[in-house]
Amino acid sequence: MFFQVTRVKLDLNMEKEKLISIAQGLITQGKGILAADESTGTIKKRFDKIGLESNPENNQRYRDLLFTTPGIEEFISGAILFDETIRQTSSDGIPFAKLLQDRGISPGIKVDKGAIDLANFPGEKITEGLDGLSKRLKEYKNMGASFAKWRAVITISEDIPTEADLIANADALARYCLACKEEGLVPIVEPEVLMDGNHSIEKCYEVTAHNLDILFAELSDLDVYIPGVILKTSMIVPGIDSGEKVSDEEVARLTLKCLKEHVPENIGGIVFLSGGMKDEEATTRLNTMKKMGDLPWPLTFSYGRAIQNEALEHWAKNPADISGAQKLLLEKARANSLASVGQYKYERGN
Repeated sequence: MFFQVTRVKLDLNMEKEKLISIAQGLITQGKGILAADESTGTIKKRFDKIGLESNPENNQRYRDLLFTTPGIEEFISGAILFDETIRQTSSDGIPFAKLLQDRGISPGIKVDKGAIDLANFPGEKITEGLDGLSKRLKEYKNMGASFAKWRAVITISEDIPTEADLIANADALARYCLACKEEGLVPIVEPEVLMDGNHSIEKCYEVTAHNLDILFAELSDLDVYIPGVILKTSMIVPGIDSGEKVSDEEVARLTLKCLKEHVPENIGGIVFLSGGMKDEEATTRLNTMKKMGDLPWPLTFSYGRAIQNEALEHWAKNPADISGAQKLLLEKARANSLASVGQYKYERGN
C-alpha cells in the first residue's frame, strides 16, 4: 500500500511538472501567443469586411500564410487553432499542428462551443461546450495540441452582469480546467469583459475585479492546479461608446492594480487579449505595463486582430503577394514582442 500511495504521488507530481513546463514555454520572455482560433462565424465576418469569401479553402490558405511566415517563431511561442484549422494541412501537405511544432511553436485549440443566451437573464451569456469535452480534448491532444482555451463573455450595462452569470461562467471555466488536467493540457481561461457599452473605466475595474474573485474562488473550490493555468484577460478600459478618453498610463495602472489584487501570484501566467482596442493601443498599453516594474507573474500577449489585421487586409487586396502580407505580420509580432519586455518604441511603419 505504501508503494502504491508513493507511486500515485509521483505520478501527480509529474503531471503538475508537465503542466508547468508547457505553461512556461508559452510565456517565454519576449514571446506571446497568436490567437488564430476564429470560429467559422467570426472569420466569415472578418473576411466579409474585406471582400473575401470565407470557405474551408480560403480559410486554409490564410492560416497557411500565418503559420509559414519566416521568422515568426522568434516572437510567437504558441498558436491557438480552431477545430477546422487543426484538421487542415499546409500547402505542402503538413498538418498545421505538426508544422507549428516543427517551428518550435506550441499548437493549442479553442474548445468551447461559443456563447448563448443565459436563460432568464436578458442580455447575459453562458458558454457551451462541456458535453463531450473530455473526448474532444483526447482527440485534439492526439492531433498535437498541448494547451486549450475556453472563453466566457461578460457584458456590462446598467443591471448586468449579475452574480448568477458570473458564477455560471466561472463554474464552466473551472470544470473545463479539470477536463484539461485529465488530458495533460494546459488550460487558458478567458473571462472576457467586453468593451461594448458606455460604462466608465471605473465600472470596468469593478466588474473585472469581482469577476476574477469569483473565477478564482471557483477554481479553488474545484481544486484546479493554478500554476498550470494561464489567464487570458481584457485590460481595464472604458466602454467603447462612453466617449471617455484615457491614457495608456491610466489603463496600465488600473489593469495592473486589478490583476495584482485579484489574481493569485502562483498562476502559470497572464496574457492579454486585444478585444476592441485599436492595434496600436494593444501594443503600447502592454509596453507601458511592462515598464512599470517587476510583476508577480509572467505577463505577455495573446493577440489575434492586433497582429493579423494589416496582413489580412494586404492579402485580400494582393492575394499573390504572400510575402508582403507575411512581412506585415512579422512586423506586428516583433512589435508586440518588444512591448512584452517594455522595449517597444512607436515609429511609423514599425
